Amino acid sequence: MKWLSALAATLALGLTVSGCAGAGEIEVRSAWARSTPPGAAVGAVYLEIRNTGTGADRLRGITSTIARKTELHGTMMHGGMAHMRAVPELEVPAGATIRFEPGGLHVMLIGLREPLVAGQLFTLQLEFEHAGRRQVPVEVRDPG
Repeated sequence: MKWLSALAATLALGLTVSGCAGAGEIEVRSAWARSTPPGAAVGAVYLEIRNTGTGADRLRGITSTIARKTELHGTMMHGGMAHMRAVPELEVPAGATIRFEPGGLHVMLIGLREPLVAGQLFTLQLEFEHAGRRQVPVEVRDPG
């Protein structure tokens, strides 16, 4: 009887592991931010997330030391006007590429600790449910 329990536990573990196979294969690339004028309180980061795995993943949080607060934002049209709203987390389906672009999804840097200067590099930390934490270098560019 003990061997039957052991077999059942082994099979259950195998199903759990195979159910997660391919999850967590996340690439983050092309991260950039616009330069800001001195005294600016906010900035935005744009990037691309690609899930090369066979399972969905979820972006659960974003942090950076360059700002007091970091939020994922989406832009929606309402009454002919664009409005931003915080998005608590973001599903990244298997095989999908999600682009953060001006006028769409972006990372909002709130309470900048210093101006964003063209040529500067800083780091974002993205926390994924399966892929874990990713350190992402961000290049600051001049607008235009």
